[in-house]
Order: sequence, then structure tokens, then C-alpha cells
Amino acid sequence: MSAPHIDLVIFDCDGVLIDSEVLSARILIEEVAAHGVNLTPGYVRDNFLGRSFPTVARLISERFDLVLPQEFEARYRARLLERFSTDLRTTPGITALLPAMTVAKCVATSSSPPRVARSLAISGLDQFFAHIFTASMVSRGKPAPDLFLHAAAEMGVDAAQCLVIEDSRPGIAAAQAAGMQVLLYTGGSHMMGMTFDTTPPVQAFEAWDKLPALYPSLFKDRL
Repeated sequence: MSAPHIDLVIFDCDGVLIDSEVLSARILIEEVAAHGVNLTPGYVRDNFLGRSFPTVARLISERFDLVLPQEFEARYRARLLERFSTDLRTTPGITALLPAMTVAKCVATSSSPPRVARSLAISGLDQFFAHIFTASMVSRGKPAPDLFLHAAAEMGVDAAQCLVIEDSRPGIAAAQAAGMQVLLYTGGSHMMGMTFDTTPPVQAFEAWDKLPALYPSLFKDRL
């Protein structure tokens, strides 16, 4: 069966375009440990992946009966961007894939506007994206469909002609709720050894050079 027609590819950022989730988890674990709560990388991945930081902070407060200081988010973000400036990398192969695409593309992320702007600039991927949408633009973040529907509307594309590439359960659920095609990218370092089941099942791929075979109409040449 041929892949459905796609007019817009919507990329998540963290863990999809940039290999940032392990870095983010390390900083979060260190910051929370300073308040007496010990989190594991697996717990962070299973419970917080794909969610906005305000949601993550709220969940930590609720689940561990912890009152986080007012400066908690600002400190986390400052430390993370500092780490990004030295250690952030793109996911392998994405810089070859993006210029080969012939359909419209954008970013839709749970990250804050300053974080995604800085992340794309550090990684050099900002040159490929003129349109970036963040959870701050909608009332409900992932797993609600609002962000993806907002991105499609702003780009002038019907939801049925959108393909979302995600790495998290909330992101996949959001794309499905929006009525969009969705793929699970598993090439980020945080996905190593992870068993990832979705309902309904979603096609997964582990390397960017596999995407042209799944959606050949997105590219001018096979990579």
C-alpha cells in the first residue's frame, strides 16, 4: 500500500531533531536531587518525555509532595542551555535529510520558545525551519491535539495531509487525536533499550535514511 499524500511534515524537536533528551534528564535529576527526591533516567523517560516543563514541575510537586522554589524552572533552563552549548548534537543523519525534502516542514514542540530557538541555533538546524510552534501558543499541550492543529492551521494545511514525527507517547497521542499521520522516531540516544508500545500501533523507524522508503514522495532524491 502506498503512503498517503503529505503536504506538511511536523517535526518534534527534542529527541527527534536534536539528541537532547539524555542531557535534559541529567539536569532535571540533578536539580530534583537537591530537594531530596531521587529520580532515575527511566522514570524521567517514562513519565516526563514529551511534556512541557511546567507540566513536569507540577507532576514532580504532586507526586513527591514537594514544594519547588520559585527559581526552580529558571535555574533548570539556565543550566540546560549551558550544557547544550557544549554537548548538544543533532540526531544522526538529520542534516542530510532536511535539505532533500520537497514538502513544507515545521517544528512543533513542548519546549519553551527560548529553548527551541537556542537549540536549533546551536545545532545549526535553524536554517531549515522558518516556522516554529511551541506549547506556549495553545491552551493545552501534548497529549492534546491543540499544538499540532495550530501548526497545521498556521501553515494552511489540512490535518489529514500532515505527517508528525515524534518520539514520545504524549506526542504520538496528540498527533493521533489531531487526525494526522504519525511516525515514531527511535534513533535518539534516550531510546536505546526502550520498549515502546502505542495504541493504536505506530510505524517506528530508527534512522533518518529509512524515511524516504516510508514516504518517498517527500523527497526529490532517494537518500
